[in-house]
Amino acid sequence: MSSIASPTLWFITLAAVLALLVVDFVATRRPHEVSMREAIAWSAFYLALPLAFGLYVWTTHGGDRGLEYYTGYLVEKTLSVDNLFVFMLLLAAFAVPEVLKQRVLLYGIVGALVLRGIFIALGAAALSRFDWVFLVFGAILLATGAKLLRDAIRGQEHEVDVAQMRVVRVMRRIMPVSDSYEGTRFTVVRDGARALTPFALVTVAVLATDIVFAVDSVPAVYGITGDPYLVFVTNAFALLGLRALYFVLEGALGALRHLSYGLAAILGFIGAKLVLHWAHLVWPSVLDVPTLASLVVIVAILAATIASSLWANRRERLSTSDVRQRV
Repeated sequence: MSSIASPTLWFITLAAVLALLVVDFVATRRPHEVSMREAIAWSAFYLALPLAFGLYVWTTHGGDRGLEYYTGYLVEKTLSVDNLFVFMLLLAAFAVPEVLKQRVLLYGIVGALVLRGIFIALGAAALSRFDWVFLVFGAILLATGAKLLRDAIRGQEHEVDVAQMRVVRVMRRIMPVSDSYEGTRFTVVRDGARALTPFALVTVAVLATDIVFAVDSVPAVYGITGDPYLVFVTNAFALLGLRALYFVLEGALGALRHLSYGLAAILGFIGAKLVLHWAHLVWPSVLDVPTLASLVVIVAILAATIASSLWANRRERLSTSDVRQRV
C-alpha cells in the first residue's frame, strides 16, 4: 500500500508533534496539582485535534483512508486506556506526589513516541519485503490477547510489583537511591555521593513499560492500515492526549472492570485479521476482512465492554446495599 504522506507532510507532522510536546513541557514547567477543569480542557483539545485531522484525511485522500485512520485511532486510544491503568499503579506504587505526576507522564509519552516511531519504521521496512511479517504480527496479537484473557479470568489484571521490576533492580545496583523526591530532579548529592531520586526510578519504570506497549500497539494498528504515516499519526494522537486523560479518568478507570476482556477480544480479532490478510496474499480466495467490518466489530466490542462493566458495577452496588439493609 502506498503512503498518503509526501516528505513535506511528514516534515509538517513531525514539527507539529514536537511543537505540541514543547507546549506540554511549558505547561508543566511549574509542578502543580492538575484540576479537573484543566484536565478536561486539555482532553477536549487532544480529542478535537485528531478528529479534525481525520476530516482532512477523509476529504483529501478519500473515504477508505479516512476510515482506516479513524479505525486505527480508535484502536490506539482504547489500548492507551490500558496504558493508563499501569501508569496509575506505577505512580501509586512509587508514591509520586500529585504535583509531579503530569511531568512523569510527559516523559513517558515522549519515550513512547520515540519507541513507537522506531517500531513503525522497522515494521514498514519488514512488511514491504516479507509478507510473512503479517503472520508474525498476528501471532503477537493473538498471544497478547490470550494472556490478557487468562490474567483477567484469574483475577490478575494489571498487577505491578515495583520491587520485582528488572529495570528498577538494575538502577539500584548502579547508583544509590534517595528516600525523598526533589521536585523533578533525577539525581541529588547525599553524603558526598550522587544518588538517584525516586522521580528518576518511576520515570525509567514508565519508559520500560512503554516498550511492552509498543510491541502490542504497533502491530495492532498495522492490522488496520498498511500506511506507515497513518500508523504514526494514530499512535501520536493517542499518546499526546494521555497526560490530560489520566487526570480525567483517574477516578473512573476502576469502573471499567471488564476492560481486559474487551482488549483481549480486540487484539484477538485484529490478530486473526492479520493472519487472514497473510493467507489472502498467499491464497487470494481467503477472506480479507475490510476496514469497515473491523470498525463495526471494534465498536461493538467496546460497547459490550462498557455496558457489561456498568451492569456489573450496578449489580455489586445493589448487592452491597441489600447486605447493609439486612445488617
